[in-house]
Amino acid sequence: MLVALVIMSLLAMMAWQGVDGMLRARDISQQRLETTLRVNTALAQWQQDLAAIQSSAAVPDLRFDGAALQLTRRTPDGLQVVVWSLRSGRWLRWAGPSATTQRALQESWLGSQQLQGAEPSQLMVLDGVESWQVYFFRGNAWSNAQSSADAAQGGSGAPVGAALPNGVRLLLDFAPASGLSGTLTRDTVLGPQP
Repeated sequence: MLVALVIMSLLAMMAWQGVDGMLRARDISQQRLETTLRVNTALAQWQQDLAAIQSSAAVPDLRFDGAALQLTRRTPDGLQVVVWSLRSGRWLRWAGPSATTQRALQESWLGSQQLQGAEPSQLMVLDGVESWQVYFFRGNAWSNAQSSADAAQGGSGAPVGAALPNGVRLLLDFAPASGLSGTLTRDTVLGPQP
């Protein structure tokens, strides 16, 4: 009888460890799935913003200074300034109000250059991003987006890009504790301006 009880207790302990292992594996899989969904959602918004870039004589269409990528995009109500930035391991997105006048658009652009990262309208898109880099595709080659080779002066004196690149390459380096590893590369083709 004692031998049977010992065998049953060993079997119960092994079954409990198996169930516990399955629960931990399920939790890890769920966490990775949520992380993957967050990354895919962030990249979908990134591509949607780039696809909606609209040229304007008032402000630059697209600019990257190493800390933030600013762009002007069309919305149903007018034009909008959008800023993507990286601060303290958090990839942030800020979208200004839709503007219908050049003055309102210029004010939104100037305001977007003074973002500190704690504004209520700034959304945390991804956490755990260690660094990022942006490249533009021009003339059959990728070049650093911080190059000012294509900068020109607009009629209002504001720097306005002479020509949009044909593509934008995004490189995100993830921190080891983020649940992601390595570098994610995403290329986006920019279509002709309407």
